[in-house]
Amino acid sequence: MSEIFIKKPELLAPAGSMEALDAAIAGGADAVYFGASVFNARMNATNFDREQIERAIGKCRNFGVRSNITFNTLIYDREFPRALDEVQFLYNCGADALIVADLGLAREIKKRFPDIELHASTQMSIHNTDGARFVASHGFDRAVIARELDRDSIARICKDSPIETEVFIHGALCVSHSGQCLFSSLVGGRSGNRGECAQPCRLPYSGEYPLSLKDNCLAGNMRELLSLGAASFKIEGRMKSPAYVYGVCSIYRRLIDESRNATDAEINELAALFSRSGFTNAYFTKSISSEMNGIRTKEDKEQTVTSAEFDIKSRKRAVSANAVIKTGEPATLTLTLGSVSAGASCEAPEAAINAPLTDEAVRKNLLKFGSTDFACEDLSLELENGVMMPVSRLNALRRDAVAALEAALMPKRRILVPSPNKTAECGGYKPIKSARFMRKEQISIAAREYFDIIYLPLDNFSPEANGIMLPPVIFDSELEAVREKLERAKENGAVHALVSNIGHLSLARELGFVCHGELRLNVTNIHGANTLLSEALVDIIPSCELTLARLADLGARVSSNAVIYGRIPLMLLEKCVIKQTAGCQSCKKGEAVLTDRIGEKFPVYREGEHRNVLYNSRVTYMADKADELISHKIFAGHYIFTDEDEKGVDRIINAYKNHTAYTGDVRRIAKK
Repeated sequence: MSEIFIKKPELLAPAGSMEALDAAIAGGADAVYFGASVFNARMNATNFDREQIERAIGKCRNFGVRSNITFNTLIYDREFPRALDEVQFLYNCGADALIVADLGLAREIKKRFPDIELHASTQMSIHNTDGARFVASHGFDRAVIARELDRDSIARICKDSPIETEVFIHGALCVSHSGQCLFSSLVGGRSGNRGECAQPCRLPYSGEYPLSLKDNCLAGNMRELLSLGAASFKIEGRMKSPAYVYGVCSIYRRLIDESRNATDAEINELAALFSRSGFTNAYFTKSISSEMNGIRTKEDKEQTVTSAEFDIKSRKRAVSANAVIKTGEPATLTLTLGSVSAGASCEAPEAAINAPLTDEAVRKNLLKFGSTDFACEDLSLELENGVMMPVSRLNALRRDAVAALEAALMPKRRILVPSPNKTAECGGYKPIKSARFMRKEQISIAAREYFDIIYLPLDNFSPEANGIMLPPVIFDSELEAVREKLERAKENGAVHALVSNIGHLSLARELGFVCHGELRLNVTNIHGANTLLSEALVDIIPSCELTLARLADLGARVSSNAVIYGRIPLMLLEKCVIKQTAGCQSCKKGEAVLTDRIGEKFPVYREGEHRNVLYNSRVTYMADKADELISHKIFAGHYIFTDEDEKGVDRIINAYKNHTAYTGDVRRIAKK
């Protein structure tokens, strides 16, 4: 029986600065990801200006290391000219791939730059095979899959995905599914989806730290990881020091190359570089519990290594060279790196009068690669006796040859001029009032009269509603059970499906539901809206991060469905916070409350078995802003009912009918 060989995955390292980039290369990274000064999800990292970006991409190319540029924030309509200008700059610099979180941006990039690789950011919440298939159908070459996946789920996506998969193996964990956290944005005014997260998850709630997780570490699971078939292993840490980047890369480089799990000593080395009360591998091993929780303790800080022994300057890329210096023909120097050769020439040497060139002198000057990324110990030299050339000409020949080699390493690319955008027409679209409820007991007679569509969670569906909310997360292993529930719901009168993830669209369409896009699809621009509307969505609830002015930019078919009432979901949690903070009885009941340091209370509700959704402490309320809503193309609106009883629902409906002002603390949709 022949042995099965699995291609070794690339080791992908973070770089928040030029020093960290050097450290990643020195540590043995196959690829590096870093961000420009705009449109990346770590805006608080040092990041790179344009001159540094050009230099960084060039350095990666010279060392044979791939450069993946993080362009992984949501984009507003009025930002597209600037965003596409930045993409063209990165494209012209020779970036290998762009990591993108915005479907609309991806669509526009592919129109203009069809041959650049696109990687679907973890912010796109790809947690099943259909999600990978979806982004593949929209021009992506790689899916960065959700950090919450277990080994079996990863294996299935890697096996069945039509494109490459990237798996997160080490570093900080967000407690919320990536791309599904609005906590920092709606409560603190700093959007995680825009690279400005204030990390409210690291703060105490109800006297504990139920939202702060230990760092992920799969070094002890390397043999299993290598068997799954992922294309890339990703280390988190663009906010980390060069010492961290070098140390973590070096250890994982050894583990991958030697196909083995880490020793206890290597795990301790990783912890010395950075940890939060140790590490966790609970998502990967399906051992999710409160043991995952951890904070950065005084002891952690004291043991952190602040420097490491490495010298990137001493590392060079070996090239071979051939030089020909003869009278009557231009002098040439050709450099070869792998399969790429390039060279330069200069005017022919003259006959020497009294100081002919020597073999030693020529080699000394042509091999003086200095601060470049190259070194040569293999120079084939054809030197005619009795000729001379100025040293300055030899040095210029070497510099020109190096420049020619760097140019030859640049990818060959094309830029297209796309056809003018066609905005999706409403086609007689009628604004629809919709509302989602937690349970059927909340749905009053007035609600059935007032709303066109009433959604209930799939697990709680009842004929009092005409629509179901698909679960926000459906792993491949859960797909058949969800399908059976959807079929039963349809038999009991469900017509509409509220879809909150790109990986769930095909299932809802296949079963014949009228599909509507939920706010978790993170639509912030007309290009993203049109992409999703082309997938048979009737309409979309836009991102709750948008102001009234930005909602108006989307057009009525999208803006009209904005959330105008209710507690907005702030976090989607794979880990059961209810059980941890309030006990098993509360978990069975399906709800709990987290209280922050200033007394704000955040309800938490169970979603499925043990997933949780954390909601805002304050309701969004716009009943007394009807004129503003209409002037910004919000003609109907979406309502979210969580803890209201039937009478409370009726009070809200009457308030919106009569444009009643609200007394108390509420959240408003900002104007600009």
